[in-house]
Amino acid sequence: MSEKNEQIDEIVARYEEDEGMLIPMMQDLQAACGYLPPDQLRRLSDRLGVPLARIYGVATFYASFRLAPRGEHEVTLCMGTVCHLKGAGDIAETICREFQVEAGGTTPDRLFTFLPVNCVGACALAPVMVVDGVYHDHMTSQSAVELLRNLPAKADAPEKEARA
Repeated sequence: MSEKNEQIDEIVARYEEDEGMLIPMMQDLQAACGYLPPDQLRRLSDRLGVPLARIYGVATFYASFRLAPRGEHEVTLCMGTVCHLKGAGDIAETICREFQVEAGGTTPDRLFTFLPVNCVGACALAPVMVVDGVYHDHMTSQSAVELLRNLPAKADAPEKEARA
C-alpha cells in the first residue's frame, strides 16, 4: 500500500469512517498535502462509499478548499475602486505577464499564488499588495515586480531565519 493511501486510511480511521465527517476529513487531507490531490479524493471516495462528484461538490463549494497546490507565498492585490483607479489593473496585468501566472493561479515554479481581490480595506494606501500578510502600499507595476522577484524560495528561508 502506498504512503498516500495510508494517509487517507489514517484520516478515515480517525473519524471512524463516518461519512458525516467528510469536511473534517478533507480539511485534514488539505492540511497534510497543502491542497486536495485528485488521487487522494478518489481514494477518499472509495473508502467512504461517497460519490466522487459529492466530494468535488464540497471542495468547490467551500472557498477554503484548494484543488491545486498553492505557491510558497500568497500575493494578494487589491482591485477595489480606489486601488483600481490608482493603477491596480496595470499592476495585475504586469504581474501576470512577467511571472506567467493567471489571476487566482500559481506561478510555474510555485513561488507564489496570485490572488486579486475586491478589497483589502486599506484605501488610503492604494494601490495595495499584501504578501504573506504584510501590506505594501502605494505600489506601482515596477515596485510590485521588484518585490515579487525578491521573494525567497523555501530553500532560502532557513538561511534567512538563521540570520534573523
